[in-house]
Amino acid sequence: MDDGKPKLLDQVRQQIRVRNYSIRTETVYAEWVKRFIRFHRYRHPAEMGAAEIEAFLTHLAVARNVSASTQNQALAALLFLYKEVLKLELPWLEGIVRAKKPKHLPVVLTREEVSAVLGQLDGVRWIVASLLYGAGLRLLEALRLRVKDVDFARGEVLVRDGKGQKDRVTMLPQRLVLPLQQHLRKAELLHQKDLAEGFGLANLPFALARKYPNAAAEWGWQFVFPSVNRSVDPRSKGIFRHHLHEKTIQRAVREATRRAGLIKHATPHTLRHSFATHLLESGQDIRTVQELLGHSDVKTTMIYTHVLNRGGFAVLSPLDRV
Repeated sequence: MDDGKPKLLDQVRQQIRVRNYSIRTETVYAEWVKRFIRFHRYRHPAEMGAAEIEAFLTHLAVARNVSASTQNQALAALLFLYKEVLKLELPWLEGIVRAKKPKHLPVVLTREEVSAVLGQLDGVRWIVASLLYGAGLRLLEALRLRVKDVDFARGEVLVRDGKGQKDRVTMLPQRLVLPLQQHLRKAELLHQKDLAEGFGLANLPFALARKYPNAAAEWGWQFVFPSVNRSVDPRSKGIFRHHLHEKTIQRAVREATRRAGLIKHATPHTLRHSFATHLLESGQDIRTVQELLGHSDVKTTMIYTHVLNRGGFAVLSPLDRV
């Protein structure tokens, strides 16, 4: 019998949206909840507890051979379900053991390798990849930039709602000023065309569309790297021009790495790793690098001290002193 309450997955989505989590988090969490329920033959989660969660996580690790990060992602979704949706404050929630992630040193390119990879890119793909290396941005941070987030006068880029829902400021490389300005002039013409055709409204974050009803049409709120096509937003069902898809840049960097003849497995995130490492190599203070990267803990930034090009502990080998 229908008691008028939203279905469980709808409740999950509602609680995620109340907390302003991304559409990506919403999709992933809802999928893990569905898989958890299916695994236990469609029993309601309120009837289950620690034993069922541990059985599901064990299944993922043993039968599905998923990584520790994937297992922890599933656990995070289930903890969200029990705490925020079902409102069950159960003592066993805190006792669930998270899988331990293996510690891998990040792949870092030399300056010459970065130059070789960027040399195989052009147009928008070159600008985005150059921002990842030149400003230390994560891929989605770069793609989600709004026009108003780029301050040419101050030489700054404002990263809004980055990882951990934090804002931060990083540098805008001087070498990108002119190419980025030229790119934005083309993007503005595309925006004007959208407006003329009855579209051109930006998909504003959170409740800004209600607070500032005219802001959606403003140039400053448009994405710096707009998609080629307009698409339907899965939440609002409105038609918007979203930002460039991340797979476009991922494929471009992978192909550029291959054409450059590199044997390292480089991704867009490798450019961010290289940004941090090269700053430390040049003598920048680790706290400054931490702020530019947006790390909450300096321990996260310290991993780059282990990949400086002086061997395991950033010291000179005694053989090189003989």
